[in-house]
Amino acid sequence: MSTTNKTSIHPTSFFLLGIPGLEAAHIWISIPFCLVYMMAVLGNSVLLFIIKSDHSLHEPMYLFLAMLSVADLILTTTTLPKILSLFWFNDSEIKFEACLIQMYFIHSLSTMESGFILAMAFDRYVAICNPLRHSTVLTHTVIGSLGLAIIFRGAILLSPHPFLLRWLPYCRTTIISHTYCEFMALIKLVCAPTRIQKAYSLIIAFLTGGMDFILIMCSYVLILRVVFNLPSKEARLKTLGTCGSHVWVIMAFYTPAFFSFLTHRFGQHIAPHVHIFVANIYLLIPPMVNPIIYGMKTKHIRERFLKIFLVKNI
Repeated sequence: MSTTNKTSIHPTSFFLLGIPGLEAAHIWISIPFCLVYMMAVLGNSVLLFIIKSDHSLHEPMYLFLAMLSVADLILTTTTLPKILSLFWFNDSEIKFEACLIQMYFIHSLSTMESGFILAMAFDRYVAICNPLRHSTVLTHTVIGSLGLAIIFRGAILLSPHPFLLRWLPYCRTTIISHTYCEFMALIKLVCAPTRIQKAYSLIIAFLTGGMDFILIMCSYVLILRVVFNLPSKEARLKTLGTCGSHVWVIMAFYTPAFFSFLTHRFGQHIAPHVHIFVANIYLLIPPMVNPIIYGMKTKHIRERFLKIFLVKNI
């Protein structure tokens, strides 16, 4: 494999390096990656089955959770098989078009996940601040419309990304110092001005993930104001308990996402292997922990899960 390709302006393939500096440990790193991927697929599949089969869970929070689980499944399946192929078989080559498609799915699905988490925050806001109107505000029609709006937002706003990168000259190298195709990792290979592409990426990141996070924080400020005005400590704890699972999901999604985003653009002094490892955590951990969080903290889902497996084992 040639490490550089200065003659090809539009290469037919790229070569994924993996985790820089840890190439010798790829086999060992692949073991937890594979286990986490299997848990993410199993957990989200079981969660989707439980929500679909139990009509009492056809409520806004769980319907949005089902949408989040579908996005998690597609996102992990878009990236992890190729990462494991790289770690196990040194299969580093990825076609140029396939790289752009993978990049598009990663960013668009991440945007959709952020939107679904915001929709879940809106559900908690209405349920706590306007409980009498919850069923009339969040009808199945409204839930479906919000879900479609979130999907179209991610699909449309991120669709220019592949086209912005398609015809740029890649004359520096064909090696991507990453385990998957990511916008900023590809931009670093370009030997032409990329100010427009970077500006568009930054604006979209702020208008989607950034604004979603701000709106989520605003909703929780309003929720906390209502909670602290409740008459008893028990009522306050019970009300806050309904938000516990969602808060953990927010932390699991946004913490590595913001770290990865900021280090790509401003963390030049952070070791490459640290950044790449966190970028992989961003793709791996949220899809795995989301069903675990809701399985452990939601009594109805936990009981349904145990009932399914206990019946099968009898």
